[in-house]
Amino acid sequence: METDRLLAGDDDRDDRGYSGSGSRNGGGGGGGLGSRRMSYSVAESSCSLDRSSDDASLYIQQAVVFIEDAIHYRSINHRVDAQSLRLYRWYYSRICQWFLGVTIAVVLLLAFVERPSSLSISSDPRHRSVAWQPPCGLTESIEMICLLIFSLDLAVKSYLIGWEEFRKSKWLISYTIVISASIIDWVLSVSMLCDEKLRVRRLLRPFFLLQNSSLMKKTLKCIKRTLPEIASVILLLALHLCLFTMIGMLLFAKTEDPKKNGEWELHFRDMPSSLTSLLVLLTTANNPDVMIPAYSLNRGYAIFFITFSVIGTYCLMNLLTAIIYNQFRGYLLMSVQTSIIRRRLGVRAAFQVLSCQREHATNQEHVSVEAVLEVMTRVKMKSYYKTAINTAARQYADVGSMDRQQFRKIFDELDKDYIKEHPPLPQYTSPILQRLQVVFSHYYLSVLGNTVALANVVCICTILVLNSEKSTAERDNYVLEVTNSCFILYYLFEMSAKIFAFGWRGYLSYKNNIFDGFLTLLLLVLQISIFISYRFPSSSWDPSSHGALSLWEMVRLVNMLIVFRFLRIIPDIKLMALVASTLLDLVKNLRAFAGVLVVVYYVFAVFGIWLFEGAIKPPPEMSIHSNTSMENITSNFSVICGTYEQLEYWPNNFDDFANFIYKWDRSHSCSVTDVERIRYETSVQFMFKEQIQEPTEEELLCQLHQHPHLHIQW
Repeated sequence: METDRLLAGDDDRDDRGYSGSGSRNGGGGGGGLGSRRMSYSVAESSCSLDRSSDDASLYIQQAVVFIEDAIHYRSINHRVDAQSLRLYRWYYSRICQWFLGVTIAVVLLLAFVERPSSLSISSDPRHRSVAWQPPCGLTESIEMICLLIFSLDLAVKSYLIGWEEFRKSKWLISYTIVISASIIDWVLSVSMLCDEKLRVRRLLRPFFLLQNSSLMKKTLKCIKRTLPEIASVILLLALHLCLFTMIGMLLFAKTEDPKKNGEWELHFRDMPSSLTSLLVLLTTANNPDVMIPAYSLNRGYAIFFITFSVIGTYCLMNLLTAIIYNQFRGYLLMSVQTSIIRRRLGVRAAFQVLSCQREHATNQEHVSVEAVLEVMTRVKMKSYYKTAINTAARQYADVGSMDRQQFRKIFDELDKDYIKEHPPLPQYTSPILQRLQVVFSHYYLSVLGNTVALANVVCICTILVLNSEKSTAERDNYVLEVTNSCFILYYLFEMSAKIFAFGWRGYLSYKNNIFDGFLTLLLLVLQISIFISYRFPSSSWDPSSHGALSLWEMVRLVNMLIVFRFLRIIPDIKLMALVASTLLDLVKNLRAFAGVLVVVYYVFAVFGIWLFEGAIKPPPEMSIHSNTSMENITSNFSVICGTYEQLEYWPNNFDDFANFIYKWDRSHSCSVTDVERIRYETSVQFMFKEQIQEPTEEELLCQLHQHPHLHIQW
C-alpha cells in the first residue's frame, strides 16, 4: 500500500477539512478560468446537472483527479473545472514536485556557500585555509530565483483551493508572510552590497521545508498538543533538579581542608556549575565521574548520586517518555483516521460524478464499467494496483454497471499490502542443465556463499592485525591480493550460477541479489584495474607505488567493499532480518521527525553563527601548521585536562554553517530484505487497523455537500 503517503495528504487546512467547517458557497467557487458551476442532488438516489456538450469528458477528468486524491490521501477541496483540474494534475505531477523539492534543497544549502563560507577542508581555526567567498550577487541571484519559484507555488496553491479556503489555511498565510519577509530582506541585502551582518531570511528558510511536507506539519502539531500534557512532568523534573542542586551544594560545601574540596571545586562551586553537573548526570553522560571526588572520601556520598539518578533518570525521564509516546500515538491514530476518510471521500466523490454521467439511466446510483475502466487508463498510480483494480472492475462487465458498494470494494485494493511475486524459473530441456538449476537454486548455495564471505572477512581481519604496526612501505599486500582474487572469482561464479538458475529477471527480483551482484561487479572492476595498473600479484609489489591511486589505496578499497558485502548475511538470518527490517521501517516512518530535527538544528546553527562566529581563537603560540606533531604542541603549551583545548575541540565551532550541522547525522541503515525474500511494507495504517473506524455513507455525503467548489443541493 502507499505507506509513504498515508499521513502525507494536503494538510494546508490543518485537518479541518473534515470537521464540518467547509463552506458551500466559498468565495471563488467554481468561477475563474471559465469554470462551470454544477448542481448535484443526492436525495432519493437522484442526480441532476446543468449539462453541456463536454460534460462527459469533464466528469471523467473529475473522477480521475478524485481517485488520484484518494491514492495520495489528498483533500478533494479544490477547484473542479476542466482547466483547474489540468493545472492541479500538473502541479502534483512527479516532475513538478521533484523540481519544487530540488528548489527547497538549493535554498537550504545556500547557507553552506554564503558568507561565512563552509568551503574549506578543515574547520580547525589553527590550520584552516582561507575559504572561498562567493562574490556579491551570486548566491543572492540563486536565492531570488528560488523565491520566485516559491511565489509561483503559493499562487498555484491559492488559486486551486480558492480564496475562502486560503483564508482558513494558516500555513498558506504564513507562507505568504515568509516569502514577503524574505524578499524584503533580500532587497536590503543587495542594497547594502552583501555587507550586512544579519540575514533574517536565513532563519526563515526552514519554513519552506516544513510547509511542503504534511508529515512534518502533523508532527509539529503533535508536538504542540503534547507540550501541555508533559508540562507537569517537566515541572516535576525541574523541581527535582533544583532540590538536589541545593542539597548537593550543602553536602559539598567548601571546607578548610583543601584535600576535601575536590567535589566542590569540580562540580559544586556555585549554582550554575552545580545545576549543570546534575543536569548532565540526568542524562548519565558524566556518570560516575561526577561522584568520584566525593566517593573517594566517603562511600556514603554515593547515596546522594544514586538517589538522584533513580528518581530523575529511571523514574521521571521514563514517565516523560511514556507520556510523550501515549500522546503521539493518540494523535497518530487521529491522523490515520483522517487520512482514511480522505481516501474514502475521494472514492465516493469519483462515484458521484461518474453516476451523474449516465444521462439517460433510470437508476443513477450506478456507474458503468466502461467509464470506470476509462478512468483507470488515465489515473497515475502503481501498475500492480491498477492491474488489481481493473481486474476487479471487469468482474462486473456482464452486468455493465456497478453500485456504490461494488465501486468502493474495487478500490479497497489500495488498502492491501503489496507482496512481490518473483518471476518463474527458466525452463531448460537438457537433463544436465535441469539438474544444475536445482543445485544452483538451492538455499544451501547461499549458505555456502555466506560461509565463503565470512572466511574472506576473517582473512582480511587476520592480515590487518598482523600489519597494524607496519607502515605503508612495510606492508606485504601480495598474500592479501592473491587471497582476494580467489574470493572474487568465487563471488563471480556464485552470481553467474544464480543468474543461470533464476534467470535475469528472477535474479534481479531479489533485493539482496542486486546488492550482492553490484558489489561483486564493482570488486571485479577494481581487481581488473589493479591488474592493468600493477600487473598480476607478485612479491615485488611496492604498496606505495602510484598509478591513478596507490596500490595500497586500491587494495584498501577492495577490502572495504568485501567487508561491506558481508552484510548479505542479514536477509538469511531470520531474527537479524526482522530487526534490520524493523530499523529500516523505523527510519522511513521517522522521516518527518528527522525533518523537524533538521529544521531545529538549521535554526540553531544560524543563531550560533550570529552569536559565536570567531569566538574560538587559539592562542598565538598554539597556531600551528597541519604537519606539526602533537608532541611539539604539548611541549610548548600546557593546558588543563578536560578543557576545550586539551580535548582538541577546535573544529567544533560556529565560524561557519557546517561546523555545527555535521554533529547531528552520523549514520543510516542500509537496505535489507527479509528471510523469505518477499517484500512486506509495514504501514502505519496496519498498525492501527483494528482501531480505525470506517466513515459512514451519511458522513461522506455530508462532507461532499460541504465541498467549496462541487456544489451539491439537497
